[in-house]
Amino acid sequence: MATLQLDLAERSYPIYIDSHLLTSGDLLSQHIRGKRVCIVTNDVVAALYLEQLQLQLTDFDVDVIILPDGEAQKSLANFERIMSHLLANTHGRDSTLIALGGGVIGDITGFAAACYQRGIDFIQIPTTLLSQVDSSVGGKTAVNHPLGKNMIGAFYQPKAVIIDINSLSSLPAREFAAGMAEVIKYGILGDAAFFDWLEQNQEQIKSADKDTLIAMIERCCQCKADIVSADETEAGIRALLNLGHTFGHAIEAEMGYGNWLHGEAVATGMVLAAKLAVQLNLLEVSELRRIEDLLSSFNLPLSAPESMGFDSFIKHMRRDKKNVAGKLRLIVPHAIGQAVMHDDISEDMLQQIL
Repeated sequence: MATLQLDLAERSYPIYIDSHLLTSGDLLSQHIRGKRVCIVTNDVVAALYLEQLQLQLTDFDVDVIILPDGEAQKSLANFERIMSHLLANTHGRDSTLIALGGGVIGDITGFAAACYQRGIDFIQIPTTLLSQVDSSVGGKTAVNHPLGKNMIGAFYQPKAVIIDINSLSSLPAREFAAGMAEVIKYGILGDAAFFDWLEQNQEQIKSADKDTLIAMIERCCQCKADIVSADETEAGIRALLNLGHTFGHAIEAEMGYGNWLHGEAVATGMVLAAKLAVQLNLLEVSELRRIEDLLSSFNLPLSAPESMGFDSFIKHMRRDKKNVAGKLRLIVPHAIGQAVMHDDISEDMLQQIL
């Protein structure tokens, strides 16, 4: 088992990565301080893994919230549903929420934990590749609003992240590919050697070789843990993790949450950021081609929806959380392994690539 530590003083926590962790009750129970547990999951994941998880919690008083599947469910309405369930079932400050699912479940459960009685414990058990390498680590919790993705939320850290790679065996190919966009992102933004490794190990990844997947997920989690430990609330370096996201969030909001998967939108966003960098003579065309080739090898989209022009993008990008004093701030790759935040890119420059 790979075990990492995200260091945040008293808010530090472990990240476990292996197979069969969903059936490791001792590992889970050591991070639950009270006797009350509420599992939040969705209908798809519940059918696959809820019973396994409940069997590890027979020493606890457990109840369950099952939401519908999909990005559209990361809403204020479902946040209120979780709050109402916790209140109706008299959960207290010693209760623990367990997020069993992908990024939607992890984000909304974490936000509920941050808010209920001003903060209760929660544990992340991510079941998608995207959530295992990105959203479950780092304490970003949120729900979406029709005018913007993740605009309502909090920085709130879990007590542990338990990653069972066996859950990837039930993941649809499209969802696995979407997760690979976030994996590739780590190579582009700050780890050229990892990008090389991904190019060299494409076939092992696609065939779901256990050791390859564990090594890949561990590398991503370590990268994110290092960045979050240095900048928990995104005041500086953590913003680099948003490579491709300013464009990507615009696509998701414009097209309707869930119609484009988050990873698909991020993949396209990274290509757009790289094309912008080429246009500004910050990135070699050969580097852009490598980025496109690796994304394309996992069947990820490289172009924005045909229906989206500059006006469609910019109305959403103006609401981006990184913006300061009304000025756009974009993460731009200068090379594979080096991304830089820019606040000197005008809307006219963007219009040329959009």
